[in-house]
Amino acid sequence: MPYLMRNLVIILFSSLFSLSLCYADISLPTPQTKDGMSLLESLKKRASTPGGGFPAGKVSDDELSTILWAASGLNRGKTGWTVPMANGKPPYVRIYVAGEKGVFLYEWEGHYLREITNKDIRADIGMQNFTKRAAYSLIFIPDTNALTDLSPEQANQFRQIAVGAMSQNVYLVAASLKLSARYIHSIKPEVIVQELQLPENSQPIGLMLLGK
Repeated sequence: MPYLMRNLVIILFSSLFSLSLCYADISLPTPQTKDGMSLLESLKKRASTPGGGFPAGKVSDDELSTILWAASGLNRGKTGWTVPMANGKPPYVRIYVAGEKGVFLYEWEGHYLREITNKDIRADIGMQNFTKRAAYSLIFIPDTNALTDLSPEQANQFRQIAVGAMSQNVYLVAASLKLSARYIHSIKPEVIVQELQLPENSQPIGLMLLGK
């Protein structure tokens, strides 16, 4: 094999290998959809865990899977959403999952995590120090490719409503799974945008902390 061609092949394979090390999708377990705490009991136990005492315990893959399934609102297969959706459109708020292994985008269609970065940004994205103790931070970020037929004001209203419903779903399932949860609005949007390389007009709305 000519020298130049051999070098090109080596470079190509090296590039592919390095990409495989940096970016990896994570398949999530099947979410829990049976048993568990009743809805009325979950409503009774639903609470925001105090920030000063937020636990630093691990959240299992099974628990994270169920939380994300609930948060997306696609909880009845293809028959409807449990989160308000304008004109029945798919979620126009995306959920990014920040943990010790990096940040992943939750792909609700396919139920898996797509790696965005392998950097742990939990300590950098919230105004409060306790945010770094959470096993996971769910970051709610608008999908700028959706709701383009609406005015910016209308689109923002729909997104805020969606995040409210998503976070409530998380609170209820967290109570059922005996996890700690806390919604955080005091965030550092400029840091999140920079770390996730988001478009400038894609401003994060808030965080949901998860712990155990």
